[in-house]
Amino acid sequence: MPPAQDVVELILQDHRTMEDLFRKMRSVEADRAAALGEFADLLIAHALAEEAKVYPALHRFKNIDDEEIEHGEEEHEEGNRALLGLLEVADVGSDEWDEKLEKLVEAITHHTDEEERTILNGARANVAMDRREELGSAFLEEREKQLSARCGNADNIRRILKA
Repeated sequence: MPPAQDVVELILQDHRTMEDLFRKMRSVEADRAAALGEFADLLIAHALAEEAKVYPALHRFKNIDDEEIEHGEEEHEEGNRALLGLLEVADVGSDEWDEKLEKLVEAITHHTDEEERTILNGARANVAMDRREELGSAFLEEREKQLSARCGNADNIRRILKA
């Protein structure tokens, strides 16, 4: 089992990694396609781990708003749709690429901002550190399982969106 780590900090680390990958996807000096592949795997693994291991546990805490958690799940779907749109662009760096990248950045940035201000602050204020560490271990295990399966491919995202 992975070492105990606070689930809030693990989620925040993923958010910062996603921001770094956005910068690479915008840069003509970077391998934009490789950054997109890494981003796709991370985004899908992150969201699936949150929905499987973190969000259900947080529903049990009175002072964490269930509507915010449900809204977070809806925003995962919006992000997945935007990601699929970008993955389907044939020409990296084209006008279409830039347009779809902008939609993805907007969807994910909106979600991470809200999640950090509502769900994660709710967890900080209402969930004991030992429980946050248990959730962190479960989150990491599920995330790594998804990453190992290369979960960010377009076919898998289509399957997730249909479910």
